[in-house]
Amino acid sequence: MKKKQLTNYLDKTIRSLSLNNLNCVTQYQGKVRDIIDFGKQMIICTTDRISAFDRVLTTIPCKGQVLHQISLFWFNKTKHIVKNHIIQELSPHSVLVKKSSVIPVEVVVRGYLTGSGWRDYQNGKSISGITLSPGMKFNQKFEKPIITPSTKAERGTHDQPISCMEIVRIGIVQKNIWKNIEQAAFNLFQAGTEIAAQNGLILVDTKYEFGLIDGQLFLIDEIHTPDSSRYWYIDTYQEFFDNGQKQRKLDKEYFRQWLMERGYMGDGEQPSIPDEVRIEVAWRYIKAFETITGNEFIPTELDEESETKLIMEKLKK
Repeated sequence: MKKKQLTNYLDKTIRSLSLNNLNCVTQYQGKVRDIIDFGKQMIICTTDRISAFDRVLTTIPCKGQVLHQISLFWFNKTKHIVKNHIIQELSPHSVLVKKSSVIPVEVVVRGYLTGSGWRDYQNGKSISGITLSPGMKFNQKFEKPIITPSTKAERGTHDQPISCMEIVRIGIVQKNIWKNIEQAAFNLFQAGTEIAAQNGLILVDTKYEFGLIDGQLFLIDEIHTPDSSRYWYIDTYQEFFDNGQKQRKLDKEYFRQWLMERGYMGDGEQPSIPDEVRIEVAWRYIKAFETITGNEFIPTELDEESETKLIMEKLKK
């Protein structure tokens, strides 16, 4: 599609999903996802909401569809490594999943010294209990990927870094289960690295979430999306690394930068976000989809009413 066509989708965004006539246990709204809990199964709808600085600010055309379809792409590519919670796709934004007992740890795998890891390293700190070798450089590749977990925070608070050893020691996760999680995370990251490379990208770092269903480990939430992962371009990595430059990347920094230029970082009155900015963010998400998956993005014109109708029809079958 052409960028100018996104104008047609500005008023067709999914801000929330409401299925009030379903016999569910509860409904929950996160920053981006709406969850409808039926007890043993859940509907997860990836809406078009976008957040920055812990605030939901507006909707972005096609964003939910992009993130939803990228996750499904990766869930399908990695289902031989670890089981995932997907039961059935219900719509371009929504999926029916098995409900799990969520393991309260974000499993962050890093292949390169960058981001918060680099900041901690510069300040002489360990990274989730891992002490790195002296003399490493900004954006340097690790000899082997490392796992730097963080505890999943309650709403309104920030995640806290924690070491793998501490997770087991204080009983957050049993030792045998954590061992399986580590192995699954490394294998998922390896598969992601190989597939991303085929499309000219480096999977720099990412986060995974896991749950238990009848004692078995399942991959849940999302996987290898631009919101949960950092991607760089392969072709310029070495040149930029050698020169100490920032890497070319796929992410939503454009939107955050636009907000910061207007003095907004989560406090005070948020700026009015014009349609041209919403379109630019949408276009970047679409380009990320096509680069990551190697597939053409085909948008749908579903609004909230038609999205709900489609889900209801699928659930009746």
